[in-house]
Amino acid sequence: MSHAVKNETASHQLRATPLDPVLAAGRAGKIKVATIGFCGCWGCTLSFLDLDERLLPLFEKITLLRSSYTDIKRIPERCAVGFIEGGVANEENIETLEHFRDNCDVLISVGACAVWGGVPAMRNVVELKDCLEVAYSSSVTSPVGARRVIPFHPDIPRLTNKVYPCHEVVKMDYFIPGCPPSGDAIFKVFDDLLNGRPFNLPSTINRYE
Repeated sequence: MSHAVKNETASHQLRATPLDPVLAAGRAGKIKVATIGFCGCWGCTLSFLDLDERLLPLFEKITLLRSSYTDIKRIPERCAVGFIEGGVANEENIETLEHFRDNCDVLISVGACAVWGGVPAMRNVVELKDCLEVAYSSSVTSPVGARRVIPFHPDIPRLTNKVYPCHEVVKMDYFIPGCPPSGDAIFKVFDDLLNGRPFNLPSTINRYE
């Protein structure tokens, strides 16, 4: 949380229910993976689901410790790989990305927004105040007679002045281009990493749009 109130307890600080010993033993030998989605459309996360039936044997080899599919807020232990989707658009994104860098051996930017900013970075061509003005103060979709204000609250992460690709905030190790990347590309990366092969994405399954 970027603006924690004094004496406030974040969800990841709450006492966790002990993991079932049988489940813990089953996860012990698996490669630990974490994922996160920042400012984007979640299309890259959905591409992961496009692995379809390939997900079943994949989950025999990996375990997701922190992911966009769960409500876990912090990586509970060291991960081998972190997959990052989306551009960095607010202070909470920066804090979370730094947390991933500190707790993952390898970090991978997944998709156009993470790699170079993508569609969210279109706001970089003007000042942030101008974006907020159009979105809130002078929005054509505001109800007639409504008070037009720009939301501001300690619980709302403050926007950064521009949207950054992930590698401008922390060191990223690999990049998977595409908007979104195909499920085949994501599977190829997983398959290479799990089998100790060098990271390699052939142009036949890459997307650059």
